[in-house]
Amino acid sequence: MKSTLLLGTRKGLIAYRFNNGEWSAENTSFEGIPVSIAYADERTGTWWACQDHGHWGVKLHRSADRGKTWEEITAPAYPKGAELKDGAPATTRYIWAMAHGGKQYPQRLWIGTDPGGLFISEDGGNSFELVESLWNHPTRKEGWFGGGRDQPGIHSIVVDPRDENHVHIAISCAGVFETFDAGKTWAIRNKGMKAEFLPNPDAETGYDPHILVAAPSSHDILWQQNHCGIYRSPDAGKNWTEISENGGPAYFGFAIAVAEDNADQAWVAPASSDVTRTAIKGSLCICRTDDGGKTWQEQRNGLPQQNCFDIVYRHCLASSGDAVAFGTTTGNLFFSPDRGENWQTLNNYLPMVYSVQFAD
Repeated sequence: MKSTLLLGTRKGLIAYRFNNGEWSAENTSFEGIPVSIAYADERTGTWWACQDHGHWGVKLHRSADRGKTWEEITAPAYPKGAELKDGAPATTRYIWAMAHGGKQYPQRLWIGTDPGGLFISEDGGNSFELVESLWNHPTRKEGWFGGGRDQPGIHSIVVDPRDENHVHIAISCAGVFETFDAGKTWAIRNKGMKAEFLPNPDAETGYDPHILVAAPSSHDILWQQNHCGIYRSPDAGKNWTEISENGGPAYFGFAIAVAEDNADQAWVAPASSDVTRTAIKGSLCICRTDDGGKTWQEQRNGLPQQNCFDIVYRHCLASSGDAVAFGTTTGNLFFSPDRGENWQTLNNYLPMVYSVQFAD
């Protein structure tokens, strides 16, 4: 298990450290400012704070000393002439995803934004450029739209460690896209997915993956928690199969995490429908599959089972070794040392949690 939990919250970045068998708060930065993503680059140990500042808009900071000091970096910006629709200029409204570019490209970073732009840096984040090939994709202006936000957003970036020019992204709402050449060209990977909310459920784009992740031990196996169920792909997204639980809670939700050592083991955080978006029947549970989604088991031991309204946002469920952790919309932080069999409460009094990451 990695020894740090890095949280982005509605009121700042919060870090916990595991030492002598206990978790304790190590750092709080940017108190009072929403941090949409708190991200640690495993290659360098650099911490990143993506801010959604109420007065000053999107801000980006990095720290080389575990949050003791921070340096502000110019946030990704859309170039002059970039348009949401004809006549509507594009501006960066939210940073929704961050990923490093792999060991082969030690200075590469990716950032996904609302309104649907993907940015790349080749100099460690000192500058970012819009990936024009995706922004100018023929499906974007008419086939992409907002889900929970007014505009489409890129919330998932999955870099293949075997070939770091091979990247999948997920867009809400558009679907899954794949590139083999670091963003020069793109293929749509929505085959097998449902979009019950569309007039044409077989449309090329308009799908709503809530999160996309790859199995660390077998990178061709992709998982997604979707607006319309849970999906798994054995072939890097070329084909998707729905693996939701028939009649059970493992269906609608936002977050998913896959075990580091088992491509068939994953966790989801179920919620009650896209209308209410609360814990199902007032009780919080995590569902785990050990067989690639054929069966699911409910994991409730140590979680609140009455009068609970918590849900888990898309970036707020993470695993590391035998450990699993998640944060909720009402500021609860839970940890399991045994793959979800038993849960411990780390804090009940946090701000709304936007992201959770295990880090060194």
